[in-house]
Amino acid sequence: MAKVWIDADECMGAGTCAQVAPQVFHNRGDGLWAVKESGQFFETETVFDGGSGPGHGPDGFDGKARVPDSLLELVIDAAQECPGECIYVEA
Repeated sequence: MAKVWIDADECMGAGTCAQVAPQVFHNRGDGLWAVKESGQFFETETVFDGGSGPGHGPDGFDGKARVPDSLLELVIDAAQECPGECIYVEA
């Protein structure tokens, strides 16, 4: 299964990623974006935003979200359309 992560230092906050694949990208609340594993596809929802507590995981390179096969093409499109070029997909 592919994984995706965002380098927040490169994120411009444009939100293009969430327009393309809202099931995978989440607004962190500080103008930047994070990846998530949606409860729609996984047992629990986890947002990789560096937050603490249940439902949160590490951000950046250490916070890689699994991508369901059905969403992989959208995630690749989001990475290609990202103006900050901060989305990394690992197949």
